[in-house]
Amino acid sequence: RDGGTGATAYAEAVGVYLAFAQSKSCNRNSSLCLWEHRMDRLVATFGRQALPMVWDFAETNPFAGAGGDIFGAVKSACKVIEKQFGHTTQTGTASQQDAVDQRSSGGRVVSTDPPYYDNIGYADLSDFFYIWLRRQLQPTFPDVFATLAAPKAKELVASPYRHGSKASAGAFFLDGMGRAMRRLSEQVHPGFPVTVYYAFKQSERKGEAGIGSTGWETFLDAVTRSGFAISGTWPIRTEQPKGLRAFEKNALASSIVLVCRSHSADAPLATRREFLAALRAELPQALSLLQTGNIAPVDLAQAAIGPGMRVYTRYAKVLHASGETMTVREALALINDVLDEVLEGQEGDLDAESRWALAWFEEYGFDKGDFGRAEDLSKAKNTSVDGMKEAGILGSTGGRVWLLRPSDMPVGWDPLVDSRLVVWEALHHLVRVLETDSEQAAAGLVRKLGSGMAETARDLCYRLYVLCERKKRSAEALRYNGLVRSWPEIKRLASRRTAPEQTRLNES
Repeated sequence: RDGGTGATAYAEAVGVYLAFAQSKSCNRNSSLCLWEHRMDRLVATFGRQALPMVWDFAETNPFAGAGGDIFGAVKSACKVIEKQFGHTTQTGTASQQDAVDQRSSGGRVVSTDPPYYDNIGYADLSDFFYIWLRRQLQPTFPDVFATLAAPKAKELVASPYRHGSKASAGAFFLDGMGRAMRRLSEQVHPGFPVTVYYAFKQSERKGEAGIGSTGWETFLDAVTRSGFAISGTWPIRTEQPKGLRAFEKNALASSIVLVCRSHSADAPLATRREFLAALRAELPQALSLLQTGNIAPVDLAQAAIGPGMRVYTRYAKVLHASGETMTVREALALINDVLDEVLEGQEGDLDAESRWALAWFEEYGFDKGDFGRAEDLSKAKNTSVDGMKEAGILGSTGGRVWLLRPSDMPVGWDPLVDSRLVVWEALHHLVRVLETDSEQAAAGLVRKLGSGMAETARDLCYRLYVLCERKKRSAEALRYNGLVRSWPEIKRLASRRTAPEQTRLNES
């Protein structure tokens, strides 16, 4: 009515943005909302991609509430329109199609974020918003809102309750994802790669009839069957930081982007031995680049899949000695084995005491062990128990020895006056200072350690993280992951005072 005659499109556009605001308000006005006392506001329904069980809930006035105010949601929508759309003449289009059967002209550049196997039930969760959006927008988009609830039958996720069993759900996902990727391979512009965001964290599935793959394996199997070859991995930081000292989370810090191109028609065959040799030749350099880019330890195994699969998909087939084709599952197992070899090979940069500590940590962690076992291991590493006590990394009493935890190490430690400085000691003092003080304090230690010792200590975090994850030591894993994630800020702070100190040294 405000627009006058013939302004239907304008009125519908206003209605769409009001619907967005109403959806945002719904997220903070349900019986699953708690009260966040520190911020004095409601906690949203969807803190993650699931609906939690809540024993008690809070509610506010939706027209003047803390966080759930409809007018506040409208203002947020207006800001987006003003900042993102107010200064452009570009136009865009959107269409809803089934990815498996979608049809479009060729020559497209494709970047996609596909479903993560069985990780998230998108359509089920969409119903929370769909039922309200349908009330508002069905006259505007009758085809989109034709059903009473969000369509689910064709959703490309491995959902056992829809398909009768895990085996059937896995087969549905593999077939559908393979067909969807094949459609993309037929339509993509030949001069550009397809980039696929995939942040699914691996979890092993054993003993399931008909399906023995993780979500990663099943997805990669679908990609390779569709005629794509993987040319690399781009770990891209897309996750919103919760502060540089967010040790409480062990979630992926990056989105792992697979870079895919059409498979070469004249790709050669390779034996298992040739594939393994190529892996050992190329994976160390790729991992070195990832570590130099400061990828978090929690992301390293995921990111290593790209360089490894680049080798695997370079060939038309990889054959066992029996003539059977190597599966994606078997290729991933070899990639993980070579990853372990590379990380173990980096131990050569460590001093004897740190190599002993690493071997002891793998077996005992920070728990106590027999003095005799420690003495035998020290001889193999060309050091001694007394030497490691002198280095400040070991405690012993009553025939028992143990590695000192970061919290047990002395406050005020100064590497410049340490007569027996070792990498293990430096690393755990960095962890201690970062946890109990600040990045600024850790940066002060880095300046004293020097870049060589500090970087070697950081690199040791990757090896320790893998050991902790394998041994189910989640608390220690979080420490090492947290240090690497904080490393860019620590380096930045450490470099701020380097130049002035050097000037004073020259003047003296």
